[in-house]
Amino acid sequence: MTIKNYISTILNGIFILTILFFVLDGLTSFEIKSQAIKSFTYFGIMILAPLTLIWNLWTFKTRKWKIIGSTIPTLTLIGILIIGPLKIAFSASAWRTQKVIYQNGHLTFNKVEFQMQDVGALGYNKRTVEVIYLTDLFMIVSPVEKDIDKRVEWVKVDKEVNELGLKFP
Repeated sequence: MTIKNYISTILNGIFILTILFFVLDGLTSFEIKSQAIKSFTYFGIMILAPLTLIWNLWTFKTRKWKIIGSTIPTLTLIGILIIGPLKIAFSASAWRTQKVIYQNGHLTFNKVEFQMQDVGALGYNKRTVEVIYLTDLFMIVSPVEKDIDKRVEWVKVDKEVNELGLKFP
């Protein structure tokens, strides 16, 4: 294999992984908790789409492989233009836990949290969600049930976490 083939394999592999994380984070209840991975995913998709498209058109020799290699980057670029680069950039901030309200008595990785997301000059988004931590990097979120305070498996903890480091009077 030549150096061009190695670079093509690595670049296309990272691009596909970035698309996978972007789609999972944006369209499912799976979310990226790590700010570094989320920033790489959201800004990476905007940088890697045109870069991969140009690289694949330049390195692939036959018309068949040029079409195959340019399909996903082209569709991704169209998706970026439809969503809007600014909306993607403002969504690149990870949700940070401010307060753990309830914790499941049976599963320590299942909690109800109040979270905030820094959206730059636009302020903060806020939400209260049920969170299942897969790892320290990834989580699954779902809406909080209305009768959660009456359910026996939930223990009220009211633990301040303040991952954003905000000072409130």
